[in-house]
Amino acid sequence: MLQLRPNCECCDRDLPADSAQALICSFECTFCQSCADRLLHGCCPNCGGELVRRPIRPAAKLARVPASSTRVLNPPSLRRS
Repeated sequence: MLQLRPNCECCDRDLPADSAQALICSFECTFCQSCADRLLHGCCPNCGGELVRRPIRPAAKLARVPASSTRVLNPPSLRRS
């Protein structure tokens, strides 16, 4: 089950579970569309994987299995070279 993380790891923008602007890699690293396009060029900076649109969980299922509330922040300024 996807975690549906609540924010962009890069800029900390809120990404609600129903956001069409959320992109993830196969490890569920989560980024907003803007950071994915402008800064990351569609490639996850953590694993090198492709960033794709995160699916939206149906509201009825979201009520039973809620999105994560744990924020992950790993902006470029904090990454090791």
